[in-house]
This record gives sequence, structure tokens and C-alpha cells, in this order.
Amino acid sequence: MFDPAAGDPAGRPARLAVGVVGTGRVGPALGAALQLAGHRVVAASGVSTTSRRRAEALLPGVRLVTPPQVLAAADLVLLTVPDDALPALVAGLAATGAIRPGQILVHTSGAMGVAVLEPATRAGALPLALHPAMTFTGTSVDVARLAGCPFGVTAPDELRPVAEALVVEMGGEPEWVPEEVRPLYHTALAHGANHLVTLVAQALELLRTAGVAEPGRLLGPLLGAALDNSLRSGDAALTGPVARGDVGTVRRHLEQLSTVSPDIPAAYRAMARATAQRALAGGTLKEESAAALLDVLNEENH
Repeated sequence: MFDPAAGDPAGRPARLAVGVVGTGRVGPALGAALQLAGHRVVAASGVSTTSRRRAEALLPGVRLVTPPQVLAAADLVLLTVPDDALPALVAGLAATGAIRPGQILVHTSGAMGVAVLEPATRAGALPLALHPAMTFTGTSVDVARLAGCPFGVTAPDELRPVAEALVVEMGGEPEWVPEEVRPLYHTALAHGANHLVTLVAQALELLRTAGVAEPGRLLGPLLGAALDNSLRSGDAALTGPVARGDVGTVRRHLEQLSTVSPDIPAAYRAMARATAQRALAGGTLKEESAAALLDVLNEENH
């Protein structure tokens, strides 16, 4: 049985044999980071040709085997599979007796805490949920990007030091997330990061349509400043025609959008409505201006 308290006096876990179940974009990068910290990745499993090649690139020399074989070889197992596949994987491993008492089992789902690992916990596993709040490319670049990366950490109180120590060893910064708010935590991250990508892609598309040869050069400084200002000041950072109540400008925007894109107008309307409501609540937009804006935004014929 692995004793998590057998590390050094600073609370760092003992050197571990690490296994990776699921060699998508996340697992190999975390495995490589743990190797840099002195642990040893001994086995991994992946299904697709792409995932197996990724494992070979980031974890050279590591055996590619089945998930039960990974668990048989490892003290610490990273379950880095898609969210929807995680419950069935854990239940299956527990039902087949693949889990050993004292084995550290880590999943990286942002939306789930340690409750999803309950079948493994009943079999004696030590459950941890460590979610790196970062987008992954599936290349060695990700390992370097882990430096300073926040991790959403959920674990039983007695395992909290082990969880936090593992995050620090991977170069990250632990942020404690209670089990019951884990879904809300992940919703916030996905809403911000995923929808930001869509928003930026739409802006790039519009600039290309407008004839701008290098739209990234034009958007980069503007979006960088907007992101920095919003992180510092929240709603107080709002600028632009909606926040100012410029109804005519917003109407012209909608007229332009209706001629160049089938899907962007709906996104613009939704974001403009939300912006108007937040500006109104924050006192930067007057009620009469907000009402006029919402009237225009609700005119579906544009």
C-alpha cells in the first residue's frame, strides 16, 4: 500500500510510478511534468493513432498497454479521458478489481469532483480531482505552459496536502474548489475561454471580409487591452457603442452583419443585450438608452 505521508518533511509526495489512462492532449503533458519533477511514468494507454503518437512524443519509451495494465504498474494513475467517459471507466476498473488499496487516482475533469471516483474509493483508492485551467495543444509546449498554471483542486481533507504538492510539482498553483461548486467552477471557465475563442474567430472573419489582410495584428492589441482591463476592473471596463447608448451605431452594425454572415448577427445581439444589461446595472448606461438599445436588438428583421 502506498503511504502518501512517506514523502519528505516539506510534504512532497514520495517518488511515484505514474500511469496515464487516456493519452489525449492533457495526460501526456501532465505525465511529462511529473517526470521532470522526479517521478517515473511507467505505462500509458491510448486508443487512437493520434493519441498513441502523442504519448510516444511526450513520453518516449513508456509502454502503451491496456488501462488495467496501467493500474497494475502504477502507484499514481492519471485518468485523463473525456468527461462523459470517466464514470464508466472508473466503475469498470473498480468492478474488475484493477484498483489497489492505497493507489492514488487522479482525474482532470473540471466539471467533476471526487464523487465520480467513489467506486474506486470504496476499493481503497485515494481520490483526487486536479483540473489544469489551461487549454492544451497536445505538444511539448504544454509542459512549459504548466508553469504557474492554476489547478482546480478537490480532494478529501486528509489528502489535500498530497493533491496540492502534486500540483506544485507539475509547476502549477493549486486553487481549492469545494466538491459542491465544482460544476459552477467549470461552467465559468468554459463560458469564458470557449466562448472567447468563438467571439475572436467571428471578429477575425468580419475583418477578413472587410479586406483587412492581417486581422490578428489589428485585433491583438485591442483584445489584449480589453482582457486586461476587464480582469482588473470588471464591468467598469465596458466601452463601445452599447455601453455609451449609441443606438444608431448599433443599428448600423446589425445592418452590416446581416449582409456578411448567417450566424454572427445572433451572437452579436445576445452579447449586446447582455452588455446593455450589465452596463445598466453598473450605472454607466441610462434606462432610456438601454430601452432604445434593446428595442433595436429585438428587431429580428435586421
